[in-house]
Amino acid sequence: MKIGDKVRFLFDVGGGTVAAIKGNIVMVEDEDGFQIPTPINEVVVDSQQESYSTANMVAAMKKTVRKSGVVVSDGRSMKAILNEGMEDLDIEAVVDDDPSQKEITFKKPVEERKGGNLLSAYLAFVPIDIKQVTNTQFETYLVNDSNYYLQYVYASAENSSWTVRAQGVLEPNTKEFIEEFSQREVNGLSRVYIQMIAFKKDKPYTIKQPISVQLRIDQVKFYKLHVFTPNDFFEQPSLLYPIIEDDRVARSLDITAEKMKEEMYQSGAEHDSQEEKKQARQGFENAIVVDLHIEKLLDNTGGMSSSDILNYQLDHFRNIMKEHRKEKGKKIVFIHGKGEGVLRHAIIHELNYRYKTCSYQDASFQEYGYGATQVTIK
Repeated sequence: MKIGDKVRFLFDVGGGTVAAIKGNIVMVEDEDGFQIPTPINEVVVDSQQESYSTANMVAAMKKTVRKSGVVVSDGRSMKAILNEGMEDLDIEAVVDDDPSQKEITFKKPVEERKGGNLLSAYLAFVPIDIKQVTNTQFETYLVNDSNYYLQYVYASAENSSWTVRAQGVLEPNTKEFIEEFSQREVNGLSRVYIQMIAFKKDKPYTIKQPISVQLRIDQVKFYKLHVFTPNDFFEQPSLLYPIIEDDRVARSLDITAEKMKEEMYQSGAEHDSQEEKKQARQGFENAIVVDLHIEKLLDNTGGMSSSDILNYQLDHFRNIMKEHRKEKGKKIVFIHGKGEGVLRHAIIHELNYRYKTCSYQDASFQEYGYGATQVTIK
């Protein structure tokens, strides 16, 4: 092959005259003067010496297109079509999509953890600056510690009306930021209501009962450093309110007057006479609740021994009893917790020897768990 030879392309329509040879590249010039750089192994000398004008090349191209079943329709000249580019041809053909342009629809399957099929969820309050707990902002989170999706509604009460603060879906084993608030706004969170429905996506699951929990938030806690404790969900100490744990709906130890009335109405239903019901309701409405947990009584117990702490709790118990000793029929609920039972036994001892005229019994398990004693002044 030498300059001046007529050649045609092996893998394409057309050809021309060899205008130059540069190593392995041949400059093929067609009859319109265009030079096309082509690898030397992709052209052959044309023994038939065909004409490779632009018109002939486009005609050959159309012939090839018709054979492939693709329709070409355009009223312009062939040379104009070729000069403006092949994208101007109205070719009604199916073109493969570019995979890089397709929308990514794949989602990684949710990874489930062992034990996560028991529902656990929490309402969390996280101080932004734990060192300035009395003068900092707080963040509210909902924590989903389970393999289920949780559709939720989070609302707060103002007088007798409720306002939705957030709603959405918690993904499995995640936490979701709800809002930020200041110390001045804590009063608006004294009562919160949380509803949840658990489900799984794209897989079978065990149906869980809908969750409906009303919590009473103690505003005083937001001023006490020790109530914010380390946990598995946040890097900084936080205040956690259980909503449900291991499929058991949690109940707050902060008792509202409404719940106290409800408990008394239930107890009254067991009496036969209407008069007894009325007396029971009146007595319960006037009941007081005293939490003897040391963290409720003192902000700091540094330097105190176990004996010092017990004596302080008993002194508080005695002061409450002394304060109400003349109020016959008065009911007082002392929350002492389960623990090892030391404080409970000490209170029972005081009642048996110092307050013999008073009666006592275990307080409602439903409202207070297994760590409270109800005393009636007589």
